[in-house]
Amino acid sequence: MVDRHIAWIGLGSNLDDPAGRIRRGVAEIAAAPGIELLAVSPLYRTAPVGGPAEQPMFCNAAAVLATELTPHALLDALQAIEAAHDRVRDVRWGPRTLDLDILAYDERRLDDRDLCIPHPRAHERGFVLAPLADIAPALRLGAHGRVIDCLARVARDDIQLWETSP
Repeated sequence: MVDRHIAWIGLGSNLDDPAGRIRRGVAEIAAAPGIELLAVSPLYRTAPVGGPAEQPMFCNAAAVLATELTPHALLDALQAIEAAHDRVRDVRWGPRTLDLDILAYDERRLDDRDLCIPHPRAHERGFVLAPLADIAPALRLGAHGRVIDCLARVARDDIQLWETSP
């Protein structure tokens, strides 16, 4: 029998039809071997955090999935999907066609040069927490507590519902 794990993924895009990119990214995650998509949040329009000034608004969502993949194999699968969307990593927190982040994986803690779980800044980013709260409000982000409690502590002024179904 194969071990199944639960992983929570953050999705973001602010280039070339962001909502369409998120929808296609979700479909590609669902079609990836060893992954079963369990739920997807509504899409949110969010202001860029950090990075270059004057970049477009982001579209963000979150997804929960069951997977047979290890955390690093899941990261590889997500990065392959990003690459298929011409993801470029030349400017930190810059514009992107598609960004797929592992936010949490079971209750595992991991911190190596390639991957940190739970995501090290998820607890302080409204653009991550708002969609994640729609599908996993009680999920604990390590020592930072539950998603819903983290969301109550962050600014949400620049987070608006984009559409309810990805």
